Amino acid sequence: MNTLQHTQIKGLFDTSIELPSLIDEIPLGIVVLDTQRRIVLINRSFEALSGFSMEDARGIPCFHIMRSRLCVQKCPLKKMDSNSESISVESDMVNRERQLIPVLINLSPIKDTEGNLTGFLETVEDLRPLKEVDDKTPQAYTYRHLIGKSPEMTRIFQILPLLAQSDSAILITGETGTGKDVLAEAVHQASNRAKGPFVKVNCGALPETLLESELFGHRKGAFTGAVENKPGRFRLAHNGTLYLTEIGDLPLQLQVKLLTFLDDKVVYPLGTAKGFQADVRVIAATHRNLDLMVKERKFREDLMYRLNVVRLHLPPLRERGDDIRLILDHFINIFATRFRKDINRLSKRALKILMDYPFPGNVRELRNIIEYAVNICPRGQIQFTHLPAYLAETKHQYDRSTSEAGEASEWTASFVKSNNEQSGQKTWAYLERDMIIEALVKSKGRRNKTADMLGWGRSTLWRKMKQYKIDA
Repeated sequence: MNTLQHTQIKGLFDTSIELPSLIDEIPLGIVVLDTQRRIVLINRSFEALSGFSMEDARGIPCFHIMRSRLCVQKCPLKKMDSNSESISVESDMVNRERQLIPVLINLSPIKDTEGNLTGFLETVEDLRPLKEVDDKTPQAYTYRHLIGKSPEMTRIFQILPLLAQSDSAILITGETGTGKDVLAEAVHQASNRAKGPFVKVNCGALPETLLESELFGHRKGAFTGAVENKPGRFRLAHNGTLYLTEIGDLPLQLQVKLLTFLDDKVVYPLGTAKGFQADVRVIAATHRNLDLMVKERKFREDLMYRLNVVRLHLPPLRERGDDIRLILDHFINIFATRFRKDINRLSKRALKILMDYPFPGNVRELRNIIEYAVNICPRGQIQFTHLPAYLAETKHQYDRSTSEAGEASEWTASFVKSNNEQSGQKTWAYLERDMIIEALVKSKGRRNKTADMLGWGRSTLWRKMKQYKIDA
């Protein structure tokens, strides 16, 4: 126990008892506050419950560490004096991992030998073991604005609180519209940088000359039109997070500058050799295949390694199973509330169309579909006629593809039979690789046509091409 801590405790209790050692043995969370409701001491049980250490909490106002509903509503300690009785109230708190924990809080004044108020004592009991949880009840798992209970999404929800507490670079991959922006912001909001800025830059939205200035800033006179100093997004994101979306579109020259920053955390604005230290966490995202771009020398391999410390992949909506229904219901509730309409469900036909649709635009497309449907539907159920017209056209394409599937299976069987006859029995992996290459040749490299010929989905074709290292 250091001298300052000992002096504070002695002032509160008018004693030199080794209090920290004593309260560490108590299985309840204990918080000792001064008269300004700043933390003087917490025990090990509270450290474990809150996720904050004594070093993190000392001298900090209680509400920054407790983060309880009581703090937001009305702190009982504001009215407590030396004549007040102890109070007990059931509430909650948000720990460092952003978990909402039900707790029982007991609050008491601390008085010296003359009856003067010298501080406050809080005990905090975790009520989670007492809460009955029905594991059989189906639940929609959520993490901020992300929704899902598929295995892939559940895994992301489980590791996000851990990733949020580090400053490692994160690379988020996934098709357009899968929610990469939402995931990046969720990481930021769950981190210790949540009070800092979250700055987003689209690397494909600006030409190279403007993008460099946008990212790194410039000094007045650095180039024609630079009439004043510009801080740049790295400086704006100081003590926060810089989110680089569409990182695959970042020009090679700027890839070098980004790599330099990731190595030394120093930003050099255009027009000056003097840099500044920027405390910025970088999260990057792309819908492109960066591994393939590295092979084609369109993306630096060393930058790929620096960004790829942690990779999070958001699966396409068509591969998320029952998540589609959860997200459907979520968007119906949102837009029905926003537009003040009494709409709470889809008709069976409308639901079947949406459950069968592949959603090339993923969650973003689903959101737009439901927003349109709620706008058009007057009340009650969303009918098939309230859905965008292109969904009906897509349904006819499915009907045609069903008959074409038979042709695809015949082509595949014919290929296998022919190759076995020509060169004896080959392994299935060998045959499958040759089959994909021949289909690509026949379709002139068009992957949609190739997948149709093989009777596969596009994602299956892409996965197998990656498995067999086929570049096309």
